[in-house]
Amino acid sequence: MTILVTGGAGFIGSNFVLEWLAGGDETVVDLDALSYAGNLDNLAALDGDPRHVFVHGDIRDRALVDSLLATHRPRAVVHFAAETHVDRSIARPQDFLQANVEGTFVLLEAARAYWKTLAQPEAFRFHHVSTEEVYGSLAPDAPAFTETHAYEPSSPYSATKAASDHLVNAWFRTYGLPVTTTNCSNNYGAFQFPEKLIPLMIVNALAGQPLPIYGDGLQVRDWLYVGDHCSAIRAVLERGRPGETYNVGGWNEKPNLEVVRSVCALLDELRPDPAGPHARLITHVQDRPGHDRRYAIDAHRIERELGWRPSETFESGLRKTVAWYLEHAHWVERVRSGAGRGPCAQGGERA
Repeated sequence: MTILVTGGAGFIGSNFVLEWLAGGDETVVDLDALSYAGNLDNLAALDGDPRHVFVHGDIRDRALVDSLLATHRPRAVVHFAAETHVDRSIARPQDFLQANVEGTFVLLEAARAYWKTLAQPEAFRFHHVSTEEVYGSLAPDAPAFTETHAYEPSSPYSATKAASDHLVNAWFRTYGLPVTTTNCSNNYGAFQFPEKLIPLMIVNALAGQPLPIYGDGLQVRDWLYVGDHCSAIRAVLERGRPGETYNVGGWNEKPNLEVVRSVCALLDELRPDPAGPHARLITHVQDRPGHDRRYAIDAHRIERELGWRPSETFESGLRKTVAWYLEHAHWVERVRSGAGRGPCAQGGERA
């Protein structure tokens, strides 16, 4: 048995691949374009492991995707590959349109053609990994996002993810392709590219650099430990119903400023700075355009129907995350220099 994972060298994708192979012997074919956030160092533990077949390539390359499906005959496609950083989407929206919309379209069409050749098509799954940001911004006292909440994306990133969600749903309704979707809250954990809030704060604090916080820092996010997210996707693949969407959240609503202060407190404990508490480095900067004030996920459905709940509290997950970055300074150096993109950036396969 085999699954095809797109974006498996990225942050969430690599955690998923490692978790998947730690839990069984099912082969993973891992397709990643190795853009700036794709990092082969994330998968170093799998070097030489025949269960992991790495392929450097673009999800928009229909011939390549068709070839991988025909050769490896996966029972499922798990689609992580996407451009994800809001700030980058504001600067270069065309990159997000191409990767998130066109890329998802190409994958869906390739999967649909492959699915029609299967002797047991009902056993196939196309799982699409999406975000809570498609729902827009919540008022401070509004109920958390449910799966039926209207889409109101605010950024080019969230707009392109919303478009990809609609494509996935349309391929189920029009063609019957057995799809599932998860919309997750803010992930954090090992292997996250240090442009996102938590790893950026860790890296900057260790270097004695400013800890930039947009606006007043009171933007609220629901924080989900990446390992819990991976277990939720496994639950959806095993028990989710085709055509359905499941919200995945950590039940951890925190203002950004509180998150940064928590990171600083852990660093004060684990790696104290002789110059003083790390919180002295907190610096408020001009807010970004269209910055949503609050996200919150209602994850009752996935708990009720699939029996999934997060295992980590925010406190336990954050401690694991800070400790990981402290123990992997070399990884940070390599990913910031681009070295982790490795020799496969020139093309080819790597098992």
